[in-house]
Amino acid sequence: MGILSASGPQNAPAYVTPLLAPLDGLPGIGRTLAALLAEAAGGPRVLDLLLHLPERVVIRRRAATPAEAPLDQDCVLEVVATAHRAARSGRSQRSYVEVRAESGGQPLVLRFMNGRLPWILKLLPPGETRFLAGRVQTEGANGFAMMNPTVAEQETALPLVEPVWPMVRGLTGRRIANAMDQALALLPDLPEWADASLVAQEGWPSFAAAIRALQRPTGPIPALPRRRLAYDELLAHQIAVALVRQRQRDRPGRALPGTGELAARALAAFGHEPTAGQAQALAEIAKDMASPRRMLRLVQGDVGSGKTLVAVLAMLQAVESGAQAALMAPTELLARQHLRTLEKLCIPAGVQVELLTGSVKGAARKRVLRGLADGMVQVVVGTHALFQEAVVFRNLGLSVVDEQHRFGIGQRLMLAQKGRDADMLVMTATPIPRTLLLTQWGEMAVSRLEGKPAGRQPIATRIVSQERLPEVIDRLGEAIARGERAYWVVRAISGGERDDSVAAEDRFAELAARFPGKVGMAHGIQDLAVREAALADFATGTTQLLVATTVIEVGVDVPDATIMLIEQAERFGLAALHQLRGRVGRGAKPSSCLLVHSPALGEAEKRRLLVLRDTEDGFRIAEEDLFTRGGGQALGARQSGLPGARLLDPREEAEEVARLTHLAHRDAALLMHRDPPLETTRGQAALGLLGLFGHDTTLATLDAG
Repeated sequence: MGILSASGPQNAPAYVTPLLAPLDGLPGIGRTLAALLAEAAGGPRVLDLLLHLPERVVIRRRAATPAEAPLDQDCVLEVVATAHRAARSGRSQRSYVEVRAESGGQPLVLRFMNGRLPWILKLLPPGETRFLAGRVQTEGANGFAMMNPTVAEQETALPLVEPVWPMVRGLTGRRIANAMDQALALLPDLPEWADASLVAQEGWPSFAAAIRALQRPTGPIPALPRRRLAYDELLAHQIAVALVRQRQRDRPGRALPGTGELAARALAAFGHEPTAGQAQALAEIAKDMASPRRMLRLVQGDVGSGKTLVAVLAMLQAVESGAQAALMAPTELLARQHLRTLEKLCIPAGVQVELLTGSVKGAARKRVLRGLADGMVQVVVGTHALFQEAVVFRNLGLSVVDEQHRFGIGQRLMLAQKGRDADMLVMTATPIPRTLLLTQWGEMAVSRLEGKPAGRQPIATRIVSQERLPEVIDRLGEAIARGERAYWVVRAISGGERDDSVAAEDRFAELAARFPGKVGMAHGIQDLAVREAALADFATGTTQLLVATTVIEVGVDVPDATIMLIEQAERFGLAALHQLRGRVGRGAKPSSCLLVHSPALGEAEKRRLLVLRDTEDGFRIAEEDLFTRGGGQALGARQSGLPGARLLDPREEAEEVARLTHLAHRDAALLMHRDPPLETTRGQAALGLLGLFGHDTTLATLDAG
């Protein structure tokens, strides 16, 4: 029996059950400690603790005397305390406790910063033997000292090799180590789910052996076990994605071949021929829609690559075939922007287009709902309102979802369920590098729009410190006097909303006083009518400077705008900065983007801004953003981190991350080619892998859609 059935995937094999058990079932682990361990490990299961990997390993050397201890390296010394005193440091007057001790017949000074004398006396009683772990420093001609050493009554409590795990308040290394011992005792030797030749080629240990090597290290953290675990997590994700894609491929659909008549009228109204990239994407979409299999395709293009035209022509192919089409956008602002484009292209083709959002109420809403139900409304654009229970289509043939990253996968499926085996087209303006395509979008066929339509202008990007704002505002005034239009983008809406972020309301007040009658404002908590009016005034030139938040990131198209200023730019993600920059350069005039940063700019922040300054290549920018911020999960809820790869060592080079991703993609494809129902020994082992990394539940959710 295959993994996919009417009720979803099969359950994971029984041998993984102990690893999926809750932590409070381990001996000696109560609810309070289990909660702390779950917080640190990122999950409540035994497996989550096993995959809570050490961030470093302390390697100590046993020394007989302070003189034999390697300087500035961790060591273990046997000592006897002789005298204690409370003291204060020089200028800072910071309190500490100083202990005079002997080790191997040599004097040793111990200092405990912020320590209290009664506690230190209990920790190091005079005349009694104790063991210290720490680093010896020279002091004077023949003196030695240790700062804040770890103290133990038994030498065995200070192992020469000790892993150090990420902590949360209330946890100690000893408590994690004890819990880890209990968890490791439950770890079986699992059947091999990776390709045997690949494991041999890479020299990888097994999954269980890799965990043991990392959690009970004998030296520095080894690279191969860490890569093995990262690969297994990537492979689990890739197999899950392959199964979803298999389900989509095997699911029956219906043919929507179209005639080309309405599309030809729309192109005539558009006035330009599609670019080569658009033509290629349209050919791929047309072939999918004409097939009796259900289409699930991603159209991915950089800012301004012409995705909307592709979507409109695909929707018209559905209408030509006697079906309806729906376009869902994440915000009403973007939905209304799409409405204007759809009306411009569809009405000349004789196609009725309507808007359905939360603000469409009363008689207007009833009219749209009635038109969708009886088929008179052939194309509809809207927001989440499209998949509400009251919305019934007569014959939905194509669902288009824009800015897919803003929707959950469940929401995407809810819209698809409004039609009988409806085709689905997903659009995103976020440039997606190949690594992310394989991990996050592998269940979809992908059409990439390379390049930009004719007429798009290059954008000169500069980086400027906030200290030069007076000069920047003077130059902005000169541009306004020449009739130019500019955006001024900030992160917050009102003062105090986010730490010390500049607020739109404060910046608007300042600039409106400087340029009276020339400045508008748009942000997310304004009434829709107020925000629409501000955008309309800017589009018509009634105002020339628009102070805004990222509400203008998508769906705003003002060809006459030539300047984009982003304040505190280092606090934005690279993808957001790239999207914002794409709001200019849409007309015939040269355009510029000014990245204004806070005075104290860190090296990592500077590097990210330099990437944006030096290229307009969205794929290059996306690669940088992916490996510095992460891309979230497609099959889960996590919104940051490389999808399906929390176990990747953050110190790994991007090339190694990409290599492991490609290996996992290839291995999953090989497995699905040889054993689609996962019935072989390796296929059954892969089911265990899916269960370990939570994809059995994920697949059940997706299959229910």
